[in-house]
Amino acid sequence: MPIYHLPTLLFVGALISGCQMPASAQQDPQDGLLDSRELSVAAGDEGLKEAVESGTDAQQEAALKATRTKLDDAIEPSMQKAAQDAREKLDTPAQYLVATAGSVPEKRAVPEDQEAIETPAPDLWARLREGFMLDHDVDERRVQSQLNWYRSHPKYIDRVAERGSRYLYYILNEAEKRQLPTELVLLPVVESAFDPFAYSHGRAAGLWQFIPSTGKYFGLTQSWWHDERRDVVAATDAAFNYLERLAKRFDGDYMLALAAYNSGGGTVNSAMRRNRNRNRPTDFWSLDLPRETRAYAPKLIALAKIFADPGKYGIELPPLKDEPYFEIVDTGSQIDLAQAALLAEVDIDEIYLLNPSFNRWATSPDGPHRLLVPVENAKTFRTALTDISPAERVSWHSYQVSSGDTLGSIAQRYGTTSSVIQQVNKLNSHIIRIGQRLMIPSASQDAGTYSLSAAERLSRKQDRAGEKNGGKRVEYTVRSGDTFWDIAREHKVSVRQLSSWNGMAPGDPLMPGQNLVIWSESPQATQLANASQAALRGDKGMVRKVGYRVRKGDNLSRIANRFAVNVSDIASWNNLNTSRYLQPGQSLVLYVDIRNSP
Repeated sequence: MPIYHLPTLLFVGALISGCQMPASAQQDPQDGLLDSRELSVAAGDEGLKEAVESGTDAQQEAALKATRTKLDDAIEPSMQKAAQDAREKLDTPAQYLVATAGSVPEKRAVPEDQEAIETPAPDLWARLREGFMLDHDVDERRVQSQLNWYRSHPKYIDRVAERGSRYLYYILNEAEKRQLPTELVLLPVVESAFDPFAYSHGRAAGLWQFIPSTGKYFGLTQSWWHDERRDVVAATDAAFNYLERLAKRFDGDYMLALAAYNSGGGTVNSAMRRNRNRNRPTDFWSLDLPRETRAYAPKLIALAKIFADPGKYGIELPPLKDEPYFEIVDTGSQIDLAQAALLAEVDIDEIYLLNPSFNRWATSPDGPHRLLVPVENAKTFRTALTDISPAERVSWHSYQVSSGDTLGSIAQRYGTTSSVIQQVNKLNSHIIRIGQRLMIPSASQDAGTYSLSAAERLSRKQDRAGEKNGGKRVEYTVRSGDTFWDIAREHKVSVRQLSSWNGMAPGDPLMPGQNLVIWSESPQATQLANASQAALRGDKGMVRKVGYRVRKGDNLSRIANRFAVNVSDIASWNNLNTSRYLQPGQSLVLYVDIRNSP
């Protein structure tokens, strides 16, 4: 999407930083526009590879289901079946794949005195091959290594072809409009294994795995309502914009552009500079790049070689119709996703798989006001929309303000935001009065209906984590000053575990009042949880975590009396043996009610 209004400095900074850039590769402190991230195997690719390497068909199916759960942010336990059905539907969109082992032939109309001629039905793979432009004949062991793996695991190709069948026609069309090498259409295989919900430890999201800062730079909105990094249309546009600009920077060399997309333009530039200083070639194959990047572009070349001539490698591609899977329907306003599914006469999981950017039960009130729906349902949906006014497209609750209410507390109760309540009630500020009536948009169905929404995916992930990790489940409420490191240390878990259980990355900010689930290994897990939850009771804001240094003459009883807490609590919070003496200078952690303490 056009960004000509941005300063040239920002554009250069984005190209230098890349889509997936490790901290060590940052070239200039001024490149603060983009966050860095450690290189890793593409979020959706690693899990799918684990699944297809699992042995028998049954073992692969079991591993694939486990992978789906791990990759998908989470859903409520009561809706496991709904989520499972949706993920299985992602892998087998049978209505779009050609049913037979080969392209379905069709007979042309011919005069009666001539024989009918059978011709293959249009196949998307054939059109994909026509646009291949990269050099597939390079003699490189890195490409051969990837080819050997794919050849040994043909089900991997089956899976990504099935997953991608919803999106490939659209992505191929967009690549052709720009006259891009159509090998780039296969890049989501490398980035996410065509999982639209893929989310990496580096905070990259969606088919194209944009990190937050790069997504924002290319105009991808990330809000409470939705994250356009997971939007099929917007993210594809942003990815192709980015790749085009990288290719232009590297004089049309798409191998270098791919390396920069993975590790950052600055990383590639530095490698080229080193080679020039040593009088060595500066093509991709000659550069000393990070290990992940050295395998990244060869993986795409290997995939392109297989899709160009699958029979040569003993692989049979599932035939794919050369026709659109979805249409983009203008809704004109915010709409409840459950209601949209009813109007379009499709399952809500189909709505989510085509519109994976939505975090909540409805589209964003600020737009874009569009939904992707299967082609065969588009006319039905458009017709139904004309019969329902924008005001009726979401459910409304009439709420009377009570003492102690704030816009924030009301918004939290109804699963919306303060700004939305302000907007629909035409409020000029956050001030509300007792007895005032507010109209609040709310979900029309129970939570289970929205089985793939961000809140439900998170709930599922938090519950499933305990099955794998054990420990005691703790509901922890973030307080001012908390960090992932502090909370993880208290509960004897790793920062990565803690962030993963809560659908976050280690670098994500924590907000006071935010609820976390921890599968704590700490022996005082219950006390820690009680101390955290006390901050949300009627004495909200009065319980504080206090660091105390033991003084000469102190004992547990004296400290407990001083801060109005129990000796057993102090011992539990600090894992102390009460039969042993405290030492002057020893550090203790206390959770105290500041109204009762000195």
